[in-house]
Amino acid sequence: MSDLVLQLNNVNVRFDDSGLFFKKPGFHAVKDVSFSIRQGEIMGLVGESGCGKSTLSKAILNMIPYSGEIIHYTRRPQMVFQDPYGSLNPAKTVGWIVEEPLRAFGKYDAAERKRRVADMLDRVGLGAEYADRKPRELSGGQRQRVGIAVALIQRPRFIIADEPVSALDVTIQAQILDLLLELHRDLELSYLFISHDLNVIYQICDRVMVMKSGQILESGSVEDIFERPRHDYTKNLLASF
Repeated sequence: MSDLVLQLNNVNVRFDDSGLFFKKPGFHAVKDVSFSIRQGEIMGLVGESGCGKSTLSKAILNMIPYSGEIIHYTRRPQMVFQDPYGSLNPAKTVGWIVEEPLRAFGKYDAAERKRRVADMLDRVGLGAEYADRKPRELSGGQRQRVGIAVALIQRPRFIIADEPVSALDVTIQAQILDLLLELHRDLELSYLFISHDLNVIYQICDRVMVMKSGQILESGSVEDIFERPRHDYTKNLLASF
């Protein structure tokens, strides 16, 4: 188990639907999901919108209640969100936003926090001059770089990237994917990479899981899933690839 960063055993997520006079059965959003991710691996999770991908990611980070077992073998796992603008405080500067997790962590003094922020902004392709800008002054790609900096500032080893390029145009998508791959190599990161875009999954993932209606239908290496799909749903997804 020492080479694992994450393990899920029979994870379920249900949303209760309570009426005024009675309780309905509720919605079973994630159904008996089990998988593991190894150190340095990029695991893809693909499926149509509403299939439970983002719900599963929130359960992994303990943002919503779940049943089953989720074991983290690393500390402080983080998420890169789909909408960088929505996840950044519009009233604060980039420097303040990136520094905030370090302030909450409480381990470093102000000078060390500033140094780490400057280093991280440089790592994600933004110079120190961006520290004084507000999110509204940035392009979509620049905002996503800030979001990545926020996720990495505490030096986690495991990142969930939830549709991190779907809100960007194709040229900027390629730049952000290149950045994520560079950080993956340089910082020895592991990713759970969530996307509905099979082209993106094919480009960067080592293994991939196919999700439908809260269930993992099949999983395997990218080559196995793309070249030898077993499930009809996967075959239909790939028909448009």
